[in-house]
Amino acid sequence: MPHLEGSFIDRIKLRLKAGDGGNGIISFRREKYVPFGGPDGGDGGSGGSIILRVNPGLNTLEKLHSQPFYRAGSGGHGGKNNRTGANGEDLILEAPPGTVVKWEETGELLLDLEETDGEAIIAQGGSGGKGNARFATPTNQAPRKATPGRPGEERTVILELKLVAHVGLIGLPNAGKSTLISAITGARPKVADYPFTTLQPILGAINLWDGSSLVIADIPGIIQGAHEGIGLGLDFLRHIERTKMLIYVIEISPHDPSHIAAAMRDLQHEIRQYDPSILERPYLVALNKIDLLDDEEEREMVRQLFRNEFPDIPSDSIFMISALHKNGSDDLRRAIIQTYSELLSP
Repeated sequence: MPHLEGSFIDRIKLRLKAGDGGNGIISFRREKYVPFGGPDGGDGGSGGSIILRVNPGLNTLEKLHSQPFYRAGSGGHGGKNNRTGANGEDLILEAPPGTVVKWEETGELLLDLEETDGEAIIAQGGSGGKGNARFATPTNQAPRKATPGRPGEERTVILELKLVAHVGLIGLPNAGKSTLISAITGARPKVADYPFTTLQPILGAINLWDGSSLVIADIPGIIQGAHEGIGLGLDFLRHIERTKMLIYVIEISPHDPSHIAAAMRDLQHEIRQYDPSILERPYLVALNKIDLLDDEEEREMVRQLFRNEFPDIPSDSIFMISALHKNGSDDLRRAIIQTYSELLSP
């Protein structure tokens, strides 16, 4: 699975106007011995709705971002001879999997495309008005009454994309997540030796024995205050929400062995402040860049130091790796598959 190219637009504001219903009309046909010729005013047509539909081929909201206002077609007015006005044409907007719709005013969730059958109405078209033929009764055979069409819904909404990935790689900037996703999935992200190389999520996939794929997302580096919107902040923390399993990728610092424990605490703190339930998901820990350490004895010392700080983390959930040299990446890859299969598969 290729990484996401181009502009990664994952939050947009849209103004929507569904189509108005057409008006019913007052009309009388010319017919001998029938008062006023008899009512034959037709109903108005229904206004078109705005429908949001999943397109699995999209991975950003960039396509919708180019136009901030969308309007569906209005219904036609009724006609003589009981002719109903034409229905307004629905407007179909396409969005990637994982898109949610919120009210702009309150931030309240209006729609989650993951909980639909692939499409849903986000602005309902107005119903058509009734023509006077609808109001004829035995005692009122020549009604001079018709109703206007109802206006279509008009609203301003926020669309947010939350990546649909099984596993999320999280870590501080420059922890080596992009290199790791390349090592375990074959994705080819741009990698450089400076912070914030990754400014957009990167997707990779591990092919499973049954022909399905395990999608892994490299979430851009989290920094202190991310839950308050500092740095890339909330723009990318929300991408962790849909992942079912986490991999903490922590950079080993040969000059500061205590760094790994502090990094783990920082990551968990930011996630906890954003949504503490995320911390309850299964996870593995990858202590990366063991190539910076001199020998096996020094590596074991770093591993033990981490275990002393986090005794509740099982030993077989901690991996010493060098993503750059693919040292230990195969073991981590197998553990990801095993953990996901045992704990998370249906």
